[in-house]
Order: sequence, then structure tokens, then C-alpha cells
Amino acid sequence: MENFNFYSPTEFVFGRDRENEVGAYVKKYGGTRVLIHYGGKSALASGLIDRVKKSLDAEGIGYFELGGVQPNPKDTKIREGIELVKKTGVDFILAVGGGSTIDSSKGIAVGALYDGDFWDFYCRKAEIKRALPVGVILTIAAAGSEGSGASVVTKVDGGLKRDIGTDLVRPRFAIENPALTCTLPPFQTACGITDIMAHTFERYFTNTQEVEVGDRLCEAILLTMIKEGPRVIADPNNYESRANIMWAGTVCHNDIIGCGRSQDWNSHAIEHELSGLYDCAHGAGLAVIMPAWMEYVMHHDVMRFAQVATRVWGCQMNFANPEVTAREGICRFRKFLKSIGMPINFEELGAKEEDIPLLVDKLNPGEGWGFLPLKRKDVTAIYEIAAHATI
Repeated sequence: MENFNFYSPTEFVFGRDRENEVGAYVKKYGGTRVLIHYGGKSALASGLIDRVKKSLDAEGIGYFELGGVQPNPKDTKIREGIELVKKTGVDFILAVGGGSTIDSSKGIAVGALYDGDFWDFYCRKAEIKRALPVGVILTIAAAGSEGSGASVVTKVDGGLKRDIGTDLVRPRFAIENPALTCTLPPFQTACGITDIMAHTFERYFTNTQEVEVGDRLCEAILLTMIKEGPRVIADPNNYESRANIMWAGTVCHNDIIGCGRSQDWNSHAIEHELSGLYDCAHGAGLAVIMPAWMEYVMHHDVMRFAQVATRVWGCQMNFANPEVTAREGICRFRKFLKSIGMPINFEELGAKEEDIPLLVDKLNPGEGWGFLPLKRKDVTAIYEIAAHATI
């Protein structure tokens, strides 16, 4: 196990009706004038935004609203938010939604205190030194952004999808009421489950030895998704299933399962180009890319793939030929994704094989990083596997 520091300062407020306490938590963390940032009509139609306003009113906290966040959050909406914050003197950003809304809020938080273009941070032209505080009311279990220092944003001009990572944008608090996720469509629920599993696998596939605690934590999350995925698709109003999925989404991405080990994140980088170009759901893109990545890199450490196949997918270990076990585990992963309604190849996702060179050019892989560092030819091969995948 490697040396590590683990810092997770977010206060998690979990359970039924906890969103009604949001005013007290904004006040606790110093907010006096809030930007309520949210996505589509559901937050309004469900009465959630009205409940948020009522709670803020009770604490004497002023607020402004900015809705309209889209999946794969756009730089244009963030610029609109930055302008509003600077104009009104907002001192606290409250994200009401899922990963896209939270990531957009983080972009506003760093851009509002910067004189230049906030995109400088996402393309690594500037270092983030300040950010407004962010709070969260989570409505989608998926991205884990409610407990992380990460934000991923799409630039409309060019379709570039880039990220930042800094503890300065870790939410001060995250209110998590699983009941708020019960109205999600099955496809969106399945995308969230896929993203949670991908976040877990990105940490599981490591070159660090003797990380049994981390391995077992990862395996527990994966087993939970295998159990709860089909259950919640069959019964969307199952609160306990929603609760397990929501907490797993948080735990898998505040990085406690990644402590003391190298991580990968190549699947996410490769997928970002798909959702950047086609505006597809991130989870759906991961369902296509991650098994393809697994097939391509498996030989780098076949025993690690065999380990997850036996411990998580229930495969029998073939000691004479561990590759057989490893491949069976990947096959079962792809079958699971298909069973919950996820695409497994380019055609089902809506991607085009002829666009692979463009996707590789946009990613522009160099020497690479992660479990197995990837160059252009490797990324091309992974896209090709993804294009033609079958069960």
C-alpha cells in the first residue's frame, strides 16, 4: 500500500425529508446570499425548489435562481451563472440536482472569483486558488460529485469535455434523500448504476500490491450494485434499494476506496470524448467503453481480472488458464449492463465507427497514465472493440 492523505470534509445529511433542513446548513457554512442552481422542470414540478426556498426563507437567507443545466453540463450555462453571481453578490452556490448540476455549480464557484475565463482551469492554463462554497441537494445517484473535488464540463465550441480536481470545490454539505430519486426513468437510474460501478473499477484496477482493504471495499460496492440494480429497475419506488445505491455513489467517489493505491481513469477519459461529441449519457458511454477497455488491457494483470471475476461475478477459477476466468468475468459484466438497459456497442449508443480517428484526435493520448498507459493505437483499438461488442 502506498502512502496517502485522505481528506473528505463534506458533511453528509442522509435520509427522508432532509432537504427541508437546507437553510440551516447553508447558514452553518456561512451562506447569506445563495444561487440555487438546478436542471430541468422536475425540480420545479415536484415542489423541491419551493421547499428549498421555504427553508432558506426561514433562515433569512436571500437567493437567486438559475435553472436549465443539461446533461454533460455546458460552459455556456456556467458563464451565465458566473455573470449572475458577480452581478448579485452571491456568496454560496447551492446545487439541486445530480452530477451535471453539481459540476456546473463547481464551475461557477471557481469562475466567480476569477478575473479571466473560467475555462482556463479546465484546460490547465490557470491554477485554482479560490472558490465560493458549494452545497448540494442530491437528486440523482450516479456521479458522486456530491462528495468529490472533481468537476467535468463540456465546451460547446468544439465539443471538448474536460475536468478539474481540487478540494476547494468539495461541497460543504450534501443532503441525500433517496426518495428524491424514485421518479427517475429506468434508463437514467441504470446510467447512474453504471457510473458508480465504473468509478469503483477505475480504482480497483491498480498496479499497487497488497491493497486488500481497498479491494474488499470496491467489491462490496460492486456486489451491492449487482443486487440493487435489477431490484430498483423492477421496483422504482423501493426506498431501501434507492438508499443503498445513493450511498454507494457517494462512497465510491469520495475516494476512500482509492486510498493507498494507484488508479486508472482511462475509461472515463475515453468515454468523455463520446459524450462530448454525441452528447450521450455518460453512464451509457461507460457501459460501452469500460468492458472494451477491460478486454484490451486484461493481459497486463490477468490475475486481477480473474480475482474480480471470482469474488464479484461468481465465476469458477480456472487455475490452469486464468484468462478463461478473466474473460468470463468481463462477459458477465457486459451481460449485467445489458440486463439493466444499457447499450453495449457503438450502434446501440448512437456512435459512429468512422468517427474513431476524430475521437482519438480530440483525446490526443500521449504517453498515458494509469493501470496500463495508453497511446493512440491503444485507444483506437479500444474504440474498435467497443464499436463491435456483442454478448
